[in-house]
Amino acid sequence: MKTRSIVQAGLIAALYIVLTYVANALGLASGVIQLRLSEALTILPYFTPAAVPGVFIGCLLANLLTGAIWADVVFGSLASLIAAGLTYMLRRRPLWLGTLPPIIINALMIPLILRYAYGIPGDLWYFILTVGAGQILSAGVLGLILGHSLKDRPEIFD
Repeated sequence: MKTRSIVQAGLIAALYIVLTYVANALGLASGVIQLRLSEALTILPYFTPAAVPGVFIGCLLANLLTGAIWADVVFGSLASLIAAGLTYMLRRRPLWLGTLPPIIINALMIPLILRYAYGIPGDLWYFILTVGAGQILSAGVLGLILGHSLKDRPEIFD
């Protein structure tokens, strides 16, 4: 991995952590209904492969630093890694398709973590709906806004 890619990955990871802390401070980033502002960054693998480890490491460290339980740290971060890899694979497709992997993967995996690892009582379908809605807002809407603002500026990732 080139120095530039390592720096990009590190900056993306750091930004992911900061945005997670902001969302936590606002009470948005955990529980059944969550809006992780940092999930907007999941569009970045569409633009650079350095974002795949950047988003993964950012999620891993954010989960560790915010006191998530081990299952959330491992499986939540793994969900981000899978989604980032799939977003990168969609980089030659329309931008909006790049938002789908984090929405779908997290809407399916995070409810399992909430229900079975955290033991939060409730209907799994409700968790899928609420986590999915949060992902649509953060990874979908905010991610598309970020993606469209970067689309005409490829020099940022060169």
